[in-house]
Amino acid sequence: MKEMLTARLRKKIETEFPPDKLLPDTQPAYVASWIYVFGVLTIAAFIMILISGLVITFGGPAWYHNSSLGRFSNSVHFWSVQLFFVFMVIHLWGKFWMAAWRGKRLMTWVTGSIAFVMSIATAFTGYLIQTNFDSQWISFEAKDGFNSVGIGAFFNVTNLGQMLLLHVALLPFILGILTVIHVLMVRRRGVVPPIPRTSSWDPRSGHLPSGGRLPLQRSIVQVVPRVGPGSPGRPRRGPRGLGRKDRSTQL
Repeated sequence: MKEMLTARLRKKIETEFPPDKLLPDTQPAYVASWIYVFGVLTIAAFIMILISGLVITFGGPAWYHNSSLGRFSNSVHFWSVQLFFVFMVIHLWGKFWMAAWRGKRLMTWVTGSIAFVMSIATAFTGYLIQTNFDSQWISFEAKDGFNSVGIGAFFNVTNLGQMLLLHVALLPFILGILTVIHVLMVRRRGVVPPIPRTSSWDPRSGHLPSGGRLPLQRSIVQVVPRVGPGSPGRPRRGPRGLGRKDRSTQL
């Protein structure tokens, strides 16, 4: 009997993402370092952005410009974005210096980098739909810049409806999908270990060999005896008047 598609898909998921990797109860000791905290802080800020963004979207511009609760919700959304970028930049910068693509983690690094670029585009469209003087002025200035490079017809930044659709629906959806894929890949490959101080780590796996370090190797020093006048290893020179052949014959 042929196995159903859902059964094959379930086995594939269980093989690639076993429960002990998706929800581990233990972590390596190096995860206690502060540099590993900023990834979780970035996700926490992203969740606050989504919640506050939904609130001000359903409230509308008139609500978050005039109401006290609306201005508070707009401020929460704004400062969540600022914290999101601070945490994400520190997270990416730290992982860059840790060579986070080691140990078959290249796609984990790529998805994180693409998510950073998408977050910049999402923040830019959000700035353009604030419905104030600054956003309108930036919209027309950006339109001139996009027209100069030939993409103004495909990306009309002065169209409020188009920017609202990109910021509220399309770009956050893509960013959320990239975040989920990034987290799943981190769970699958594990958290990248720090670069060891010795040069005994395997660059393909990203882990130290058994025992944590290589045994110390003694440096081999070749002792060359000093050759001076009268030493047994130095040939004696013949008389100055003899030629090269005569000197070799005499030796």
